[in-house]
Amino acid sequence: MFDQKPYQARFDAAITHYEDELKKVRTGRAHPSMLDSIKVEVYGQLMPLNQVANVMAPEPQMLTVTPFDPSSLQAISAAIRADQGLGLNPSDDGRLVRVPIPALTEERRKQIVKQTSEKVEEAKIALRNVRQDAFKEIKRMKDAKELSEDDQKRSEKGIDDLISSYNNKIDEIFKAKEKEILTI
Repeated sequence: MFDQKPYQARFDAAITHYEDELKKVRTGRAHPSMLDSIKVEVYGQLMPLNQVANVMAPEPQMLTVTPFDPSSLQAISAAIRADQGLGLNPSDDGRLVRVPIPALTEERRKQIVKQTSEKVEEAKIALRNVRQDAFKEIKRMKDAKELSEDDQKRSEKGIDDLISSYNNKIDEIFKAKEKEILTI
């Protein structure tokens, strides 16, 4: 009999990755995970920002970045400024980096929704890749006479039902995020 559990776990992993990607999307409110994609060059190598500093959101429109090593303050500011996708302009006072989050314009909100919809497509592609792997395994099992023709059809239908439920879940998450982005 064909076991769907490993594929279901991969579907869940794809959804989790998608949700993590959406956390990085700006919604007009400051959130520490906005800076998760920032890599800072310290001690001669690139490191994730959260490994060289503490990121907090003390106000809805402000992030503060407190470096563990004060000598890396300039590198942190430069790394945040260099990420054009965020469009942030940090300032430092010698002890910590303040990152003001500018209010989003209507045009910028629509642009962010468009970027977010690209992430939807990436997540759906990941689901389709898992589906293809499952179908290959089902075909291999049928060719090896481990599955009958009826079991093959039943297993393929089960995978298709799973993927449609996961696609619906992705769409629901996107609609909620879109509403959050467009809400002023």
